[in-house]
Amino acid sequence: MSFPIANTLTFARIVMIPLVVVLFYLPYEWSNPAAASVFILAAITDSLDGYLARKLGQTSALGAFLDPVADKLMVAVALILLVSHDPPALKFIHFDPHVLITLTAAVIVGREITISALREWMAELGKRGKVAVSSLGKWKTIFQMTGLSMMLFRSDVWFIPAFELGLACLVAAAALTLWSMVVYLRAAWPALSDTPLQ
Repeated sequence: MSFPIANTLTFARIVMIPLVVVLFYLPYEWSNPAAASVFILAAITDSLDGYLARKLGQTSALGAFLDPVADKLMVAVALILLVSHDPPALKFIHFDPHVLITLTAAVIVGREITISALREWMAELGKRGKVAVSSLGKWKTIFQMTGLSMMLFRSDVWFIPAFELGLACLVAAAALTLWSMVVYLRAAWPALSDTPLQ
């Protein structure tokens, strides 16, 4: 039996993560754009693997497990890279954005930990459907991946201030992240509040 193409794309996305790290730290002018390009390619496979799994009838337990793991690894590693480096020279932001980047990263990572724990708990109660991925979560992902891609690029694209626009997208993603967390917690609260403590 052949390995499903959707799972192959998910594995490829995981393999691209250390490649992004290596490229990001190389001391060449082209290294950051190359890291951003690989990250963008990985983000595209994120959209493709789920679509192909449904289209080709190749959904699997392994794919359902690996897909969110790959997504969270991508985001966490990209945030660590951005927090660990001083931002490039900026044109339109006249303050040091490092604190803002760090706080935004903390919000995004903290939300992912909270929602992952919530989904695991709701699954134990047999009510995981109440915290299924919503359209709000998808918009969050779009802003998040776009922002991270532009910030990893770290330099202007022609006359477009990519890093600053990317930071704006990332802040928007953090706001959507908090909003979606509140939505998920409100949906899960009746089940959580009725559950006796262990």
